[in-house]
Amino acid sequence: MAVTAAMVKELRARTGAGMMECKKALVESDGDLAQAADALRKSGQAKADKKAGRIAAEGQVVIRGAGSRLVILEANSETDFVAKDDNFQQFVDTVAAALLREHPADVQALMSLEHEGATFEQARTALIAKVGENIAVRRFDVIDASGPTAHYIHGSRIGVVVELAGGDEALAKDIAMHVAASNPAYVSADDVPAEQVGKEREILTAQAAQEGKPEEIVAKMVEGRLRKFLAEITLTGQPFVKDPDITVGKLLQQAGASVTRFVRYEVGEGIEKKADNFVEEVMAQVSQSQD
Repeated sequence: MAVTAAMVKELRARTGAGMMECKKALVESDGDLAQAADALRKSGQAKADKKAGRIAAEGQVVIRGAGSRLVILEANSETDFVAKDDNFQQFVDTVAAALLREHPADVQALMSLEHEGATFEQARTALIAKVGENIAVRRFDVIDASGPTAHYIHGSRIGVVVELAGGDEALAKDIAMHVAASNPAYVSADDVPAEQVGKEREILTAQAAQEGKPEEIVAKMVEGRLRKFLAEITLTGQPFVKDPDITVGKLLQQAGASVTRFVRYEVGEGIEKKADNFVEEVMAQVSQSQD
């Protein structure tokens, strides 16, 4: 049976596969669209399985809101090029929209949700086969706020959501921008785990003891340095980026506000990236194109 351009177009619309792959599948199935679609799905699954173990440390952070609910989501790809691809961005937007409607417990529950007759995990697998890279939904947070909230996106790589008690959205926006720039680990010193404080005190004590000062002086030096350390890693202790003469804690105090919580995502943070040299990178791309 002759394979027509209309048949190839229909199969592409049905499967999302490339034009040449569709034509080949139709030829092998003697023009049977259903059989060709099944063959392409099986082929795509095999390719996706091969790519699923590869490191995906690029991608984007997206934030979406509806009413008092905000969601922040990180989705990853292997390259920045795919992160900007319309197919990837459409997938991420659809997942984020589902998060606004639902409240899944974790990523596994999220990927089990259905959209247009398939789970998000199935959609992810199909996308891997289509774009030729590993794709992952890494993490998300859903914030159902009771106080003023704001979010800030820096490019598409850093995203922050802030919720306040007291204050207003303008203040929350300023705090979100500060968090994006300064990356505090905790809201205040009270939130730093006692184990971390104890370990830092132990290190500072050992360092100060080597300076040959009297014991009582060493104790004062350690406490002073510990306060400085806690100020550096906590939101309220950091100098405010828009006015370094005051701390964020002082800014909040002046507004009669406090930070209920903040969430900061940065694309790829904590993921060990493979350092390919140029020749290896080109060879990897050539090999990928032959898959």
